[in-house]
Amino acid sequence: MKAVRFNRFGGPDVLEIVELSDPHPGPGEIRIAVRAAGVNPSDWRKRAGEMDPGLPQTLGYEAAGVVDEIGGDVRDVAIGDRVFGVSPYGAAQAELAILSEWATIPQTLDFAGAAVIPAVVETAARTLDRLGVTSGSTLLVYGASGSVGSAAVQLAAERGARVIGTGSPGTHAALRSLGAEPVAYGDGMSERVKAIAPSGVDLALDAAGGGALPRLVELAGAPERVVTVADPLGARKTGVYFSRGDAGRATYALAHAARMAAQGRFSIAVGGTFPLADVARAHSVGESGSLRGKIALVID
Repeated sequence: MKAVRFNRFGGPDVLEIVELSDPHPGPGEIRIAVRAAGVNPSDWRKRAGEMDPGLPQTLGYEAAGVVDEIGGDVRDVAIGDRVFGVSPYGAAQAELAILSEWATIPQTLDFAGAAVIPAVVETAARTLDRLGVTSGSTLLVYGASGSVGSAAVQLAAERGARVIGTGSPGTHAALRSLGAEPVAYGDGMSERVKAIAPSGVDLALDAAGGGALPRLVELAGAPERVVTVADPLGARKTGVYFSRGDAGRATYALAHAARMAAQGRFSIAVGGTFPLADVARAHSVGESGSLRGKIALVID
């Protein structure tokens, strides 16, 4: 099968399309013929040598496609089913991928729209669980127009929380459609939040970084009421919890998001799609920040 791989660390130019042996699922796993695979910032951090030290390395932790092989002890899926899910081996940007967690793709989503969901919905659900977001909570999502932030807005609103989301003015209509009360970030953000929530907020999620944690702690009232997925250094300085999934992952959220999407109540914006062979260009565009929404690699 064709797959993305790199043999040295560096820029997008180190990425290659190579031939690898076809993988086969173990117990509790399935294999899919990949139709789309999500691209995440962790991919270019990995490619740059900031994560795993070994070489060579493959890429991709999320994909969507058609089931073509089933491992032992799997009962809830059949050959030919359309599914999206998580690859535990970091090799989903390929023609074939092994999934350890998956959900059925609803008819409301195409393969690219499904492939970009797993990483962000798991991250968002994990942080909302950590914060204890429930009906009646007032949650501030900093970076609500980004992929993790928009997933958190939709999941928190579905839980019955009041959600205040920061974003540039051009994103405010979209944030309202997701269930958030939008406020502009930047200078005066705290005052704008207090104008619509005079007593502050109960909880805050930092999905964007950029040094906002002191303001979020002030608005929420204590560092234990704030979680960040984007600022590990700021977390150490402020006492805020940095969530990276090492305390357990919220993989149940895949099926939950699929049910919401089937009802037209959940989606993640796809900013662009690229053929698998154009993975280097996909990385360049993703790192530039020129696209709003996530990138998917597609395989015909």
